[in-house]
Amino acid sequence: MKFAVSSVAALSALLLLSGCGAAVLNPQGPVGGAEKTILLNAVAVMLVIVVPTILATFAFAWWFRASNAKARYLPDFVYSGRLELIVWSIPILTITFLGGLIWIGSHQLDPAKPLASAQTPIEVEVVSLDWKWLFIYPQEGIASVNQLVAPVGRPIHFQLTAASVMNVFFIPQLGSEIYTMNGMVTQLNLQADHPGNYYGQSAHFSGDGFSDMNFQMKAVSPADYAAWVAKAKASGPALDLQSYGDLLQQSQAVKPFTYRAVQPTLFQAIASGAAPTGAGPAAGAPTPDVSPRKEG
Repeated sequence: MKFAVSSVAALSALLLLSGCGAAVLNPQGPVGGAEKTILLNAVAVMLVIVVPTILATFAFAWWFRASNAKARYLPDFVYSGRLELIVWSIPILTITFLGGLIWIGSHQLDPAKPLASAQTPIEVEVVSLDWKWLFIYPQEGIASVNQLVAPVGRPIHFQLTAASVMNVFFIPQLGSEIYTMNGMVTQLNLQADHPGNYYGQSAHFSGDGFSDMNFQMKAVSPADYAAWVAKAKASGPALDLQSYGDLLQQSQAVKPFTYRAVQPTLFQAIASGAAPTGAGPAAGAPTPDVSPRKEG
């Protein structure tokens, strides 16, 4: 009975999730699509025990009603091997099927496992700060804040770390949320199969600016991606240890902007602790928006 209740709760959570925006159930990449399949398969397996349990509850209530003279009343009943077999075998089979789904999925969708593709992945180094996202493109020598741009149909290999407290990087329609941690680098591989703007977010509460710690993931054509890179290289400030120190200051609702150049070893310096670390939410009130302003 407890298993049935937990299964109903899981199904209810799924229905609530679909009502909140249906992003997870509307995947736009191979990882998100595979995760949706696992989710629906898990619900189907759980319904195998949930639905019969609910039906049996109504059936027993109807059969053992006070007016049914055919119902057998056994006040001295203690044990039945057949009932024990039924009671235990169904949950065991359900857990076995669910365990199989999880085991297979955890290996097929290992975040660090490269995606099968004829194209070489785009490298993106991600740093979570208070309260914004820094994306460094080492192959292009540029960086952006609160905006992630990538060509459609090409894998993206992320390396992620945190400049302050632990956080969670998540693009619901592409799948696989993953933690960012100070002094540690995690790996993630995603891909967008269709052009569009996808919502990215922090999925771990990290202080006052958490609600605005989101970004746009833009999946564009290769030509548009090349144009965006060229535009980023043509304007904006350079990102080095000194300007990174300014970016590190706490700020909320930061508008997207780009850096035309990036110090090559900056991400390694952040991940290893050689660069300054963020103060964290306990430091007090945030500073104003640090995004660069155009003169004139």
